[in-house]
Amino acid sequence: MIKKLMLALATLVASTGFAFAQVDVNKADAAALDGVKGVGPSMSKAIIDERSKGEFKDWADFQKRVKGVGEKRAAKLSQAGLQVNGKSVEGAPMAPAGEKPAAKSAAKPAKADKAKAEPAKAAG
Repeated sequence: MIKKLMLALATLVASTGFAFAQVDVNKADAAALDGVKGVGPSMSKAIIDERSKGEFKDWADFQKRVKGVGEKRAAKLSQAGLQVNGKSVEGAPMAPAGEKPAAKSAAKPAKADKAKAEPAKAAG
């Protein structure tokens, strides 16, 4: 019982560590794939099932063989750290480990500035 609990805990800790790590679809196990934002258990199973038929050659091959992955989703998965043969989707900016993509972090200061401006209008 304790061994199973420790194994479950170790798996949980290992999978959370993959959140910003680069994960290659041709090498990763289900836990590593599940750790990528946007990849759930059903998609990781689909990836592994398709990979058993042969490795993915590139992103176009991955998109063709894994149901539900189009251009936009491939770009999001790539930003989250998913790679095919060590490469991200062409044109998709990769966030450095531990950082959010630039587009999201740039939007936050604009909201903060707007919030600061509104109280000034109410006071005046």
